[in-house]
Amino acid sequence: MESLSIKEAQQMVDGWIKTKGVRYFQELTNLGILMEEVGELSRLMVRSYGEQSFKESDKGRDISDELADVLWVLICLANQTGVDLTEAFRRNMEKKDSRDSKRHLENEKLNPASPNREP
Repeated sequence: MESLSIKEAQQMVDGWIKTKGVRYFQELTNLGILMEEVGELSRLMVRSYGEQSFKESDKGRDISDELADVLWVLICLANQTGVDLTEAFRRNMEKKDSRDSKRHLENEKLNPASPNREP
């Protein structure tokens, strides 16, 4: 598959839901599913990059698949609440540029030479 725009992803999910998924789950149900998917991603990240060891049930799981599951449900929520994620993301980047353009650069905790840097 070639590159895919956010708009195209929203359309693909909507098409799948309407042809194979019967209908969208209710918004609060999808919010709960999103939390479950984020939890699954978190579990795998903690075991892959953190200090916890893998359990037998974790084997064969893939971070990219877990991220895609999170994205899928997020797109479902955007579709059913009328959010254009392309525009929302564009506005969010503009907000970050205006609000946070120097905040992280000036954060002593992020400067490796800073004596105040957290371990």
